[in-house]
Amino acid sequence: VQLQASGGGLVQAGGSLRLSCAASGLTFRSYAMGWFRQAPGKEREFVGAISWSGGIKYYADFVKGRFTISRDNAKNTVYLQMNSLKPEDTAVYYCAAGDVLRKQVEEYDYWGQGTLVTVSS
Repeated sequence: VQLQASGGGLVQAGGSLRLSCAASGLTFRSYAMGWFRQAPGKEREFVGAISWSGGIKYYADFVKGRFTISRDNAKNTVYLQMNSLKPEDTAVYYCAAGDVLRKQVEEYDYWGQGTLVTVSS
């Protein structure tokens, strides 16, 4: 199983980025997908998750109204559209696949390598 995250980079506060996570080696449409992030010196935290069908989405409170998670099962890809970015959003962002739609890190079975998002003030 491989999850390849991409789309990170340097952006000014207030800007936008779209992260992608391409999956292979698993039946993508059978898995819930999550996005997590980890800032330097902090624990990995939940950002958002989407059910296998895309019909149910969860978000962390700190991203509600700014980030949108979506998926394209035909392309085996999950996305995270990030708008109105803040310096505190700076972190490595990880995508993950799990059997059940959850918010906890330990509930996910497969992880990507992460993509760095840096938001300058």
